[in-house]
Amino acid sequence: MDFPTVGSTIEVQSYKHNGTLHRVWEETVVLKGTTHEVIGGNDRILVEESDGRKWRTREPAICYFTSDSWFNVIGMIRNDGIYYYCNLGTPFTYDTEALKYIDYDLDIKVFPDMTYKLLDEDEFDLHKRQMNYPEEVEIILRKAVDELVSWISSQKGPFEPGFIEYWYERFLQHR
Repeated sequence: MDFPTVGSTIEVQSYKHNGTLHRVWEETVVLKGTTHEVIGGNDRILVEESDGRKWRTREPAICYFTSDSWFNVIGMIRNDGIYYYCNLGTPFTYDTEALKYIDYDLDIKVFPDMTYKLLDEDEFDLHKRQMNYPEEVEIILRKAVDELVSWISSQKGPFEPGFIEYWYERFLQHR
């Protein structure tokens, strides 16, 4: 699997368990791209939903994907601090078309003071029934929630102080 070069742009695509396209982010600048980790930056980019609706993100963001964690993290840079939106889903794959992952509904929103809230448990329960999520997937996702909460609490990875700011400065060099 070839990875895009630093400074190039990629599309990010999320899918649902049944294989349907869920959401597409049009343009993310690659700031780091390896087989283990992809860090990207974007600002006010177009997002298209599976039903055809389109909208723009409201602020600059740094996106963090790993090949071994069942979550990805988006650090959103706002006037009153950094907010994080964490998607529970499969580790990423990359092909020449896009960076891709399966979104499993559960999300964690993290506030600038590092408090957090687990979101969309009802959506997860509904889709689990509709799409027949295997029990193994649910077990993996519950462990991923615990791992993510541990990262937040210990300020690991993208939650480390200065991480988002560092990568945002790199992003500004590519604009």
